[in-house]
Amino acid sequence: MPPPTRNLLAACASALALAACTTVGPSFKAPAPPQGAAAAGYAMAGDPAAAQARLSPGASVAGPWWRAFGSPELDRVMDEALAGSPTLAEANATLERARQQANAAAGAQLPQVDANASAQRERINLQAFGFKGFPGFPTLSNPTIDLYSVGGSVGYDLDLFGGKKRATEAARARAEQAARQADAAYLTLSGNVALQAMRVASLQSQIAAVQQVVADDAKVLDLIHAAQRAGSEAPSATAGGEAQLAEDQALLPPLQRDLAAARHQLAMLVGKSPAEWTAPDFDMARIVQPTAIPVSLPSELVRRRPDITAAEAELHAATADIGVAVAAQYPDIRLSANVTQSALTPDKLFNYNATGWQLLAGVAAPIFHGGTLKANRKAAEAEARAALARYQATVIRAFVQVSDVLAALATDQQEITSLARAQTSAEANVRDAQTAYRLGGGTLLQVIDAQRQLNRARRATVQAQGQQLADVVQLYTATAADWRTAQTAAR
Repeated sequence: MPPPTRNLLAACASALALAACTTVGPSFKAPAPPQGAAAAGYAMAGDPAAAQARLSPGASVAGPWWRAFGSPELDRVMDEALAGSPTLAEANATLERARQQANAAAGAQLPQVDANASAQRERINLQAFGFKGFPGFPTLSNPTIDLYSVGGSVGYDLDLFGGKKRATEAARARAEQAARQADAAYLTLSGNVALQAMRVASLQSQIAAVQQVVADDAKVLDLIHAAQRAGSEAPSATAGGEAQLAEDQALLPPLQRDLAAARHQLAMLVGKSPAEWTAPDFDMARIVQPTAIPVSLPSELVRRRPDITAAEAELHAATADIGVAVAAQYPDIRLSANVTQSALTPDKLFNYNATGWQLLAGVAAPIFHGGTLKANRKAAEAEARAALARYQATVIRAFVQVSDVLAALATDQQEITSLARAQTSAEANVRDAQTAYRLGGGTLLQVIDAQRQLNRARRATVQAQGQQLADVVQLYTATAADWRTAQTAAR
């Protein structure tokens, strides 16, 4: 082997060894989980405790969390939404794009091999080369030739300081971020479907309660008519009963409007138009209220909640980008080789004498770029600090959401218990007022006031029960009930 070739190969081997062990820029370290009081729970001092929540290390939900409500209708709608939602289709497509971009970045670290072939016909201008004729040949005819060539080239960037490695690391971190964002899309969709289902059930129960109120108003009006026939009530007394009936009937249209909107929202979440899909009739009486909900500790939540893990992946990518910017400030060596077979006729294209080749090792080092490279590095460092701040804000926001839901659940049951007592008392008060009125010992105003109190208690009870179901849904989603574990691992 000629000495120059040996020297070139030795230099290449040394450069490859250097490239294998040099990667500039900071290496990513995942943020530490919460410590001390922040790791023990979510409640602020003085917050009420939610009896349904069970805080424990590694707490998890077995299977899809919404099945805890025992509603076949909810299970069916959820399956349709997970299969047909355009939001999930977009999230999955975004994830696939990020993965392919990561593959492209990894491919750039490998040798790049290309093939080329050409066939051309050319008329050569001899006078352009100074040939103007010879004695006996006062003029020269410009010849026309055919030229055929085929060959290939190989290029390899030694990536001495790991710029491409860091770019690949950043691309993979962004693919991880997209994967976690896809998980968040699934969790958000399932939570929204369950929330709308609970809203439909609550509104239907409120409508049933108001319809019962209207029926009771009609009974009061019949009571007034009976009293008028007996001569114990003036004809004008009917106006009070009719006014109460009309007032309660006016409660129905807003509830029906809200119910229609909730059903339409469900159709949108399923990926259908309202004209082509009909929401089932959710019934609060057939929805089970979960008595115990596993809630993971904060140190576990930061590793499970997809918006937090997506923010961590974003921080990882931003940290790797610093290495890309730092590597751009250092020299770069690129090796290349090419072989070309060229001949005037195709039959001689692969003769030994038609072969030409070239080996090249090139070095490029930045000298002066007007401060651009240094500014790019500082910008990457600033972006990493911003990504860390976004991660910290995401963690705090997640903890606050869990704290809010736990506090809401703690008061929901208290409110429902108090309203149940109020409703029982109001029902007894209505019976007493109606009996007294029939016996002539009470007034119409007392009957109407007692009926109004009962109406308010009924609606408030139904609303509180619906809010409790909605808060349970929000607790499942806020604590990132991981029902996609097996699918995520497979992905």
